[in-house]
Amino acid sequence: MALARSPVGLGTIAREWTRIGCIGFGGPPAHIALLRKLCVEQRGWLSAAEFEDGIAVTNLLPGPASTQLAIFCAWRLAGVAGALVGGAGFIVPGLIVILGLSALFLAEHPPLWIAGAAAGAGASVPAVAVAAAIGLVPASWRRAATDASEAGRSRWPRMRWVGYLLAGSIAAALAGAFVVVVLAASGVIELLVRRSHGQRRGQRGPARGAGDGKSGPGRIAALLPIVLAPAASGGLLALAWVAFKVGALSYGGGFVIIPLMQRDAVHTYHWMSGAQFLSAVALGQVTPGPVVQTVAVVGYAAAGLGGGLLASLVAFTPSFAFVLSGAPHFAALRRNARVQAFLTGAGPAAIGAIAGSAISLGLELTQLWQVAVLGLAAIWLLALRKNVVAAIVGAAGLGVIAALVGAPLP
Repeated sequence: MALARSPVGLGTIAREWTRIGCIGFGGPPAHIALLRKLCVEQRGWLSAAEFEDGIAVTNLLPGPASTQLAIFCAWRLAGVAGALVGGAGFIVPGLIVILGLSALFLAEHPPLWIAGAAAGAGASVPAVAVAAAIGLVPASWRRAATDASEAGRSRWPRMRWVGYLLAGSIAAALAGAFVVVVLAASGVIELLVRRSHGQRRGQRGPARGAGDGKSGPGRIAALLPIVLAPAASGGLLALAWVAFKVGALSYGGGFVIIPLMQRDAVHTYHWMSGAQFLSAVALGQVTPGPVVQTVAVVGYAAAGLGGGLLASLVAFTPSFAFVLSGAPHFAALRRNARVQAFLTGAGPAAIGAIAGSAISLGLELTQLWQVAVLGLAAIWLLALRKNVVAAIVGAAGLGVIAALVGAPLP
């Protein structure tokens, strides 16, 4: 992709991307809509085709896709400097808000209404995870259906899709620390299946070295057990390690990494309680920016304001690295058969992991009234298909009422 020649100054990028960072409530769909309106419809900086290509390629990368799209669009307009300025403008407003809320929600003795709001908002999080997973199913299933059609109406692509989905769900529910390994394994299995199928038909497998285990996704999968190992020393090094895993391995949406983050923050390092972690995920949903911002709350719990800033810096650095190093090659990435095969397996496993995270998150609920709030949130999100932010804010309001009338708090 050649760099756009549009005369867009860094001041303009800083102003517009910061504006989106301030009003970007509602997750990736809202972020994409705001970026499209600015870059394509209002200013004409990018063509519709260029923008859609950006969406497609950033969805192939690990990390928060809408953040990477914001970085990519700014790169197209003003190169590396634009990417750095635009990315910072998009991220920092939400970071400021979530760190401020962290100081309230994680205080040693928060006001009663704050504690109630945290418990109520946290109770809605498992329903949010299920809704996020359901929203990803249609596109992934269509890909499996297309593969089945190309394979002569074979059932095997769909059966593998279901298998990957179940594997991701079980890993997230029962072995959160290994969920990313399962995602990688699903991708490699699909890669090997495609290669074997191509050989049986007398063809080459997916392009160049697919599934040989020594390059591309195979090499990444081999390194994952090392990457997922906890930092033995604890402290800031452990926090940086957890944040890196969040930023570099969250393929398929931020919720994919929630079980791994929960395991580290709650069970391995004991930086926060299970109830506090639920509140952290809720804050990541209601503030502008990606759910990956949850890691800033974890960092605040581990080491105060400095820990929150460190965690956010480390978590978002891979997104800048992926875009700045890969943007000139994004067109080739989209055409790479190995990448497409890997994602065909990893995609449904990621969806399953998001859904499975609802189980481990739900087990953190300790009060009956929280279960009732979860039920109401599930009806709002899954039956009525309403807005996620409204669900969490409404749940927080119910939590405030419960606290003020004397209901027990976690």
